Amino acid sequence: MLAKDFDRVSKCFKIWYSINLEQREHALRGWNWGKGEFGKAELAFSVQNRPAFEIPYSEIANTNLAGKHEVAVEFSLPEDGGKPAANGLPGGARSSGQKAGAGRDQLVEMRFYIPGTVKKDAAADDDADDKSADAEEQEEVEYAANTFYNTLVDKAEIGDVAGATIATFEDVLHLTPRGRFGLDMYDSSFRLRGKTYDYKIQYQAIKKFMLLPKPDDQHTLITIGLDPPLRQGQTRYPFLVMQFKREDEIILDLNMTEEDLKERYGGKLQPHYESPIHAVIAQVFRGIAGKKVVTPSKEFVSHHQQSGVKCSIKANEGHLFCLDKSFMFVPKPATYIAFENISSVTMSRVGGAVSASRTFDVTVTLKSGGGEHQFSNINREEQTPLEDFFRAKNIRTKNEMIDDSSALIAAALKDEDMASSDEDVVAARADRGSADEDEESVDEDFRASSDSDVAEEYDSAHESSGSDEEMEDAEEAEPESRPSKKAKTAK
Repeated sequence: MLAKDFDRVSKCFKIWYSINLEQREHALRGWNWGKGEFGKAELAFSVQNRPAFEIPYSEIANTNLAGKHEVAVEFSLPEDGGKPAANGLPGGARSSGQKAGAGRDQLVEMRFYIPGTVKKDAAADDDADDKSADAEEQEEVEYAANTFYNTLVDKAEIGDVAGATIATFEDVLHLTPRGRFGLDMYDSSFRLRGKTYDYKIQYQAIKKFMLLPKPDDQHTLITIGLDPPLRQGQTRYPFLVMQFKREDEIILDLNMTEEDLKERYGGKLQPHYESPIHAVIAQVFRGIAGKKVVTPSKEFVSHHQQSGVKCSIKANEGHLFCLDKSFMFVPKPATYIAFENISSVTMSRVGGAVSASRTFDVTVTLKSGGGEHQFSNINREEQTPLEDFFRAKNIRTKNEMIDDSSALIAAALKDEDMASSDEDVVAARADRGSADEDEESVDEDFRASSDSDVAEEYDSAHESSGSDEEMEDAEEAEPESRPSKKAKTAK
């Protein structure tokens, strides 16, 4: 704005609104090192005492400590879940249909690195009678990032929910995302409280709610599908997976009167619960959020009389549950496959002869080139129950293990033919009679001296058998032992 234009605008504001228009210079160097200042309605970032940018508190959805000296700030997404328009505003100059406007970007997270520590003053003792040195203020040191985080949570009112808590569940084990969170349920949202992360999730974001009994007869899983998904840094979690022990029970009294429960929820909630904790949480979610609780299909029962089968996706082990209208694999990566999106299911055997006889794989191919999902290392005993379930749901199934079995049978028959030919050769040799016996017969008149009778060549204890005395005795005994020769007679 030119100087003359600024003067004209300043006079207009002064006359019409009684406001003095000030001129302020902004930091244009592009530096990323500055000072954060908390204002009344926004967080300002200044470089050399000049404002670089401001963040309104109303645009901050969540914040958490990403490290000892790092604070992550997450920004709100569009309420309708759609993509923001140009400059983050609805509509905009770019009309829909243009390629340039189709790939709009939006800032969803910003991280601040805040080194060092700050001193926090705390009174040691407020006793009015003793104001000596024992009542002096003590100085406590904490990380500067903690002070920044606590101030931002207070200013942006993160985690504050309008209304009182209806129900609270402490120390709930989550498999996805991993950790233990406290669960606070309000009228229009619920909150997950963790040591590092804190989330506020609207009931409108819940798209699926599943109660899945784990096939170990000890635990039950609660799976909640979210849209938009939960964000933890750069990782998105479209499903929350909670795990509970079946024998753990809870006694819960809702923080509402019976009249309010009947008036606001139509009798869907009870004022008092005394049941297993997973059943109580499912009933409270169904009553407050109005979501249907999905359970495994009664048409599928595994070989071990369970609702799911053990399998794996790549290197991640888990369980595959057969629902009435979909498949659900938990816990990680949580995978949901609706039957209406399935093109075909292929059952195949992968691996060597030993592993192939014990396990098999199931590959689910999606329609319209949506890719495929492979569930491997399924126990061979589950083949028949799964095939019956696929047939009951009218899912096109291809069993490649039948072809493999035919190949194995052919190989086995070939081995039997080779074995029979070997037996024929042995029988032919047996028909030769005693010919082989004569060739391999042992001369009974031949008696070989034992190994002990043969002297070792280099045995120091061995006495030579060629001594002089023995040679003389041999010469004297030789004439007696030799037979006399007959005299030749001339003819």
